[in-house]
Formats: sequence, C-alpha cells, structure tokens
Amino acid sequence: MESFWMAVTNLGRDEVFIVALALYTWLVSPRGGRNLGVAFALSYLVNTALKFGLDLPRPFTNDPAAASAAAKATAGGPGLPSGHTQMAATLWGGIALQVRRPGVWVAAGLLIALISYSRLALNVHYPSDVVVGLLLGGLFALMAARIHVPDDTAVRWGVPALLLLVAAFLPAGTPREYGTGLGLLAGFWFVRPSFAPPRDVAGRLIVAVLGLVLVFAVFFGLGALPQSVKDIGLVRALRYALLVWVAAEGVPLVLRRWMPKNE
Repeated sequence: MESFWMAVTNLGRDEVFIVALALYTWLVSPRGGRNLGVAFALSYLVNTALKFGLDLPRPFTNDPAAASAAAKATAGGPGLPSGHTQMAATLWGGIALQVRRPGVWVAAGLLIALISYSRLALNVHYPSDVVVGLLLGGLFALMAARIHVPDDTAVRWGVPALLLLVAAFLPAGTPREYGTGLGLLAGFWFVRPSFAPPRDVAGRLIVAVLGLVLVFAVFFGLGALPQSVKDIGLVRALRYALLVWVAAEGVPLVLRRWMPKNE
C-alpha cells in the first residue's frame, strides 16, 4: 500500500497547492482566492515557526527503519505539527468554507482525511503531529472565510515592504521555509485581483491551461537559480512574492480577453 499512500501524500506538495490556489482564483473567486492565499501564507509561517521552534522528532528519528527512503523524502524538518496536514486543511477547508456547497464539503473532507492519514501510514508523523496540524489548519481555514485585508494604498505597500525587509535580515542558516512564507504573505497581501472569471467552458479551459503554463514557467524558471542564491532569505521571498503576482495579476493581464477587468 505504500505506493498508494505516497500518491496521496504527494497531494500535499507545493505544486498541487499552486495549481489549486491558481485555478480557484481564476475560475471561482478572485477576491476569495486572495483571502485564501493570505490565510494560507500565515498558516505556512505558523507551521514553520512551531516546527523549528519546538524541534520535536519524527517516528523515524531514532529508528531509521521505521519509514522507507521514499517516505522520508516527503518529510522535511522536525515533526510537530504536520505540514502536509495543516496546509491541506487550510487550503481545502478554506475553499469549502468560502464556497459552502455540499459537494465541495465532501470533496474537501475526503482530501484532508486522506492526506492526514497518509502521514501516519507512511510513518513520518506521530498522531499528535497530525491532530495539531488539523486543528491549526481548521483555524486558518476559518480565517480564509472571514478575513478582510485592508485595501488602502499605505497598507497595501507597507505590509509587503516590511515582510521583505524581515526576509532581508534573516540570519544565515535560517530554515528556507521562513523566506517562502514571508514571500507568499507579501505577494498575497499586495495583489488586488480585479477580473471577472470566464463563464464559458472554452474560456475556462484556455485560462486554466495557459495560466498554469505561465505560472509554472515562472516557478521553474526562478527555481533554476543557483542554490546558493535561492537560499538567500530575500531572494526566496521575492521569488514567491513574484510568483503570486504573476498568478493573481500577471495572468489576468495577459489573458484579458477571457478575464475581463471587473470594474
């Protein structure tokens, strides 16, 4: 069953979150996607701070044979809370709380449950790691449904500038996840999606395919930078902030024919 649970746990990868956030923003709710992104970034930062602050072990820390090499490759950093669980609960729970449709609730609940259990089945987390991840993810999902980010110019520019300043002064050796989280939060706080989602099937397919091509061209293009450069806190933060801007404002600008400006 490991191959099955590996496939399930990989639904908690960065690339899957990028696809889900982008498609939800483009095709369902531009402003809701931005609010979800802010909550997602905050959840990511809290998860990172708790992981490295508490520095608690995983099941295979003292017994390397407890998990396979493939499973260990999905487990970055200390154990509590489970990042896969928390981020899945934040993302899919946040979408369900925003959309409020029975089918979406069922799909979100199933995804969260499967991803959460996969971390136990692969023996890369203790049950306590998963439970805390679920609780925190649920809190940030609620935030995604209720948050209201101020729109005035000073706050729009000031908060991202402060976040990038923090990233610039991260001490050497700081886990790279801090730079990622700061960049995501700066990007989602700054963007103002002002387009109407396409309504016809053809338009939605065009936006989904071409939009993802553009986003992943930027994602993998910036990922090709030398590792020594990517590991610099400010560079990492700028990389993810730019990725968010491309997804939320750049793609709608390029595909304006199918994503008209919403006055």
